[in-house]
Amino acid sequence: MPLRPPPLSLYVHLPWCVRKCPYCDFNSHEARGPLPFEAYVDALLADLDHDLPLAWGRTVHSVFFGGGTPSLFPADAIDRLLQGASARLRFAPGAEITLETNPGTAEHGRFEDYRRAGVNRISFGIQSFDDGCLQRLGRIHDSAQADAAVKLAQDAGLDNLNLDLMYALPGQDLAMAIVDVERALALQPAHVSHYQLTLEPNTVFAARPPGGLPDDDQAWDMQEVCQAMLADAGYAQYEVSAYARPGRQCAHNLNYWRFGDYLGIGAGAHGKLTLGAQQAVVRRWKLKHPAAWLAAAGSAAGIGGEEFVAPQQRPFEFMLNALRLVDGFALPDFEARCGLPAEAIEAPLAEGVDRGWLRREGDRVVPTPLGRRFGNDVIALFLAG
Repeated sequence: MPLRPPPLSLYVHLPWCVRKCPYCDFNSHEARGPLPFEAYVDALLADLDHDLPLAWGRTVHSVFFGGGTPSLFPADAIDRLLQGASARLRFAPGAEITLETNPGTAEHGRFEDYRRAGVNRISFGIQSFDDGCLQRLGRIHDSAQADAAVKLAQDAGLDNLNLDLMYALPGQDLAMAIVDVERALALQPAHVSHYQLTLEPNTVFAARPPGGLPDDDQAWDMQEVCQAMLADAGYAQYEVSAYARPGRQCAHNLNYWRFGDYLGIGAGAHGKLTLGAQQAVVRRWKLKHPAAWLAAAGSAAGIGGEEFVAPQQRPFEFMLNALRLVDGFALPDFEARCGLPAEAIEAPLAEGVDRGWLRREGDRVVPTPLGRRFGNDVIALFLAG
């Protein structure tokens, strides 16, 4: 089966934040002194120029500014990057352009400027509306600032808003988790991300776990009750931790989960591209440290690494993403994006069905509720032998 390039997205990493949270394992760095906004945008465009041969002639369907805290960057820097990127790559009409925002960095009037720059979706890292939980998470904002920031964005005419919420937080009980969802729903966002706090390696919380963490049964109760609340309010779950009103799913993240392609520019950014002429899938990532990347961006020295995804690895990588989706995937999409016939995964598919983890619906493969609960076990079926 030939590989066929899927939709293309652009990921832009802006690595600085005011203060690194103790649970964060992203490539983020505390800002010390004035940030080099102009130099960083210059470097981003040079980085994009260096990657362009991987994506000549293709259309960008979504852009995502992640971090760090992208909202530390002024709107004119975001505008210059978007203008430069759209001069180099064709942007689809109405392309989704998301900016991650920390409520503690939102300033009056700036959302209008981001909107004029082309940003049409804001993702707020709220995490909780409980001030005690926010303090224990090391967040720089409080619940009043979270409310105010969301309303500022809405007043600026931005209605495609996501609110990030975490549960199973230190000192949190079921009643507190319910209040968080109620507070989020009162703001009427288009999308809610609701995910469990995990202690990731190489974080402060992993080295020094906080006290008062809910146990597994308590976390499961929080997940079930909050899922039901979101469903009752009209937010359909479409991915493990993502809920949206009709038509408001995150296009950028859907492209990841469907094993789509993405260019990644900026310090530590990752990209994945399908090269039709070579019938290959390549992953490329950039140097992580901002200073090192700034010095080398736009040249081969700015690349932290590159690897080709061998055909026998592709089923696992595909499932690692696609089986996060509530509606699963279509077998023809697997064939197009992995360059393999559906027969290549017939044995693990059959085992997943036998165990009650997967369901076949015509040419679709759908994880069952049991399969979603044991997602890691389901995905492991597809590891190369």
